Amino acid sequence: METRKIQRVSNGTFTVSLPREWAESQGVTAGTVVDLHTHIDGLLVVQAPDREYDSAEETTVQVTDGPPNRVEQTLRAAYAGGHEAVVLDAADGLTPEQRRAVRRVTRSLAGMTVDEESDDRVVVRNLLDAGDVSVRQSVRHLQFVALSMHREATAALTGDGCAEAVTDRDGEADRLYAMVDRQFGRGLARLDEIDALGVTRQELFRLHATARELNRIADHAERIARVASAVDDPTEIPAADDVAAVAATAREAVTDAVDTTVADADAETAFAALAARDRVREETERIDRRLFEASDCEYRLTRALDSVRQTAEHAATVAHIGLRTAVRRGELAETQTGDTVDSGSDDGDDRSSASSDD
Repeated sequence: METRKIQRVSNGTFTVSLPREWAESQGVTAGTVVDLHTHIDGLLVVQAPDREYDSAEETTVQVTDGPPNRVEQTLRAAYAGGHEAVVLDAADGLTPEQRRAVRRVTRSLAGMTVDEESDDRVVVRNLLDAGDVSVRQSVRHLQFVALSMHREATAALTGDGCAEAVTDRDGEADRLYAMVDRQFGRGLARLDEIDALGVTRQELFRLHATARELNRIADHAERIARVASAVDDPTEIPAADDVAAVAATAREAVTDAVDTTVADADAETAFAALAARDRVREETERIDRRLFEASDCEYRLTRALDSVRQTAEHAATVAHIGLRTAVRRGELAETQTGDTVDSGSDDGDDRSSASSDD
């Protein structure tokens, strides 16, 4: 970083010179039009014409007579990468299977639609405008979907819920996360995208990280539902009630954790989520030992128990993000945190942790 002195010219305009090395590396010369972003977090950013980003608004993909899942994977990657339009160009024409794959993707991703279609060409366009998207509201919606799935799945373990209903909603969770992931990717490339979303860069990181963990919680809910579906009579499994009870504690951890990143709840809420995670750890270990020692153990129940534990760990990941934010706000300047806060996972389980700070 270097500093420059602000100058004032005769007409009252403030000016500052650009570093020559930067200007040359970006192809900026006298007469070049640059973008000035007055970002909502107080930054003023000078951005040179981004040829790579502009060309990425529309991309053309040559389609061959290959597996239709390649078309699906390509469209999903383009969506996550922030492309506005994808042109599928097939010299020999698209097969019926490939066209069905296109339809399947456009139905599963928010804002995607088939804009043009012919024998050898399909244009898929995204109609989602950043100004019409509330990332915060999308994350809240994802929280509702994930916890509803989780609640229904654990109820199915005791015979009080419908496992099939959980599986049906997994696509909704994936759709919401994909939309947040797309806006996050576009925000990394262009500051005007972040401005259109109405959030700061730090907020966008927290919301994206939270959405990622919630989507994984939804996946665990689906896993619990599969266990419930595989058991002939859940009411005959005594430990199922215990698993459902500890699952409720895990969901409490999720609710508190998300409040710290989406609703700016205080540090005590983050500590409450971490304490709930600790209780889930202890209780799942106790139930696990009981299942192991039982002669008539329903071994599939251990899979559901593991997903409950992982749910609490994902909640803890979100709580740590919220706690770091609270520290940055100065909430813990005079608070003794004790040993409740840890650095994340302490074993090799499928636990996630945020890889970057907010």
